[in-house]
Amino acid sequence: MTTSSNALLFGRLAVKYKLITMEQLNAATAEQAKANPKVQLGQIFVANGWMTEKDVTKLVDIQKQVLESHRKKQAEEAQAAQESVVIGKLDVPTVEQPVPATKKKLTRAEKTPAPPPPVSAAPTPPPSVEPKPAPKPAPVVPQQAPTQTPAASVATESSTNQATPLVNTASTVPGIIDPEFAAILKQGVEKKASDIHVHSGAVLRMRINAEYLEVGDSPMDKQRADEMAMSLLSERQRQIFDEAGELDLAYSLEGVSRFRVNMYRQQRGTDVVLRVVPSSPPSLEELSLPNELAALTNFHQGMVLITGPVGCGKSSTLAALVNLINEERSEHILTVEDPIEYLHPSKRCLVNQRQIHSHTDTFGASLRAALREDPDVIVIGELRDYETISLALTAAETGHFVLGTLHTNSTIRTVNRLIGVFPPDQQGQVRTMLSEALKAVISQRMVNKADGTGRVPALEKLMITKPVGNLMRENKTFQLGSILQTGKSQGMWLMDQYLEKLVKAGTISKAEALKACENPKAFGK
Repeated sequence: MTTSSNALLFGRLAVKYKLITMEQLNAATAEQAKANPKVQLGQIFVANGWMTEKDVTKLVDIQKQVLESHRKKQAEEAQAAQESVVIGKLDVPTVEQPVPATKKKLTRAEKTPAPPPPVSAAPTPPPSVEPKPAPKPAPVVPQQAPTQTPAASVATESSTNQATPLVNTASTVPGIIDPEFAAILKQGVEKKASDIHVHSGAVLRMRINAEYLEVGDSPMDKQRADEMAMSLLSERQRQIFDEAGELDLAYSLEGVSRFRVNMYRQQRGTDVVLRVVPSSPPSLEELSLPNELAALTNFHQGMVLITGPVGCGKSSTLAALVNLINEERSEHILTVEDPIEYLHPSKRCLVNQRQIHSHTDTFGASLRAALREDPDVIVIGELRDYETISLALTAAETGHFVLGTLHTNSTIRTVNRLIGVFPPDQQGQVRTMLSEALKAVISQRMVNKADGTGRVPALEKLMITKPVGNLMRENKTFQLGSILQTGKSQGMWLMDQYLEKLVKAGTISKAEALKACENPKAFGK
């Protein structure tokens, strides 16, 4: 059996290997919280007949392997960080002055003896003499570390396993994109790629019609990939990336497109993944979405969620709904995103868009402030955690119309996720709040067209009617499937029903529907 400290991992592994469902995990967690003395999750799974003792034993072995792998990875990273603590810094001359902001880095560097200066290096001037300005630093050679000066601790420190610095800043100008990188982005847009992948030590790749294809001839040199990545960033963004090792941002290349960017470090260097974002918000028709979704913009309070896995087009659907409100109503729309993807110019509405790290620190902080900024519509890029979900519910209850996205695979799992994120002793109250504040949930997936020309969305739609609200309050969400199946007159449908509709229209093949459906028997298998 699992220990209490690893219960969450044990439960998530059980869901991952499809031994139990997320609903069963939530129920078991609630039962565990009420038990006295506390029982283990494995015992609850067995007692309820969801798993056998043999399943539990196998899962415990898998859990041990995961934990051991995690411990080894942490040990390797700690060793690599210790070995490169003073390697990868840039030698930046400066006038002598106190640098309180780098106290922690200086303390860390003091633990490792500074390497002797190169023979050709000039001696460090005494404290009373102001150092002369030095020329721009040349590319740092990995085998020869530069002289360590007090100001050097302000510069970037690499956290990779390589001894080379992140990037030679003399070769890139903050905010001015590398010409070769600009050509790659233009090529991606011309090829109608949804994602562009630039990886250190790997061939350039793009995702075109859901296929992950190589489009380069040879692996990208580490130093070249670093230079390309850094050319996207401002000075402040470089500082954040240097400290965190990862960064989300948006970038607009004039005359080409807008891009949602995720940048991160890995053992070979710096990688960049860019999602192509059209310059203007799409319409429902352009996204091949049913016109019935337009009715979701008629709400003036409550919450509507667009859900689905990564890459299913949630952000585009959300942008289409926001654009409809912007064109048809005269209100104040406030968006909170990480980063800002689609740009919404003010039309009939006044639209203010805020970006995490640029305009506000966190989703929670921005949502607390939003309640005093007189918005009519609040758009949340992603409901990520307990605090964000809690504040979104509060906003929906206090007369605002809230639109947002969430990473779940179905409408029923969305409801369970919203409830399950709260502590067990609060879930009864949250069910009541949710039954009143939630108005609709859309679950979306992307499926390939039968003619091979692209992809179309497949949807599941749940409207929160009185019967649905009653089931939510009574903790009977497992019965929502039957309501979805028979709720066509109320604007509801199951994912499988929508897939069947696409198959009959010849939009997708039966084989493609089988890949995305919940119940293969519905398609004769």
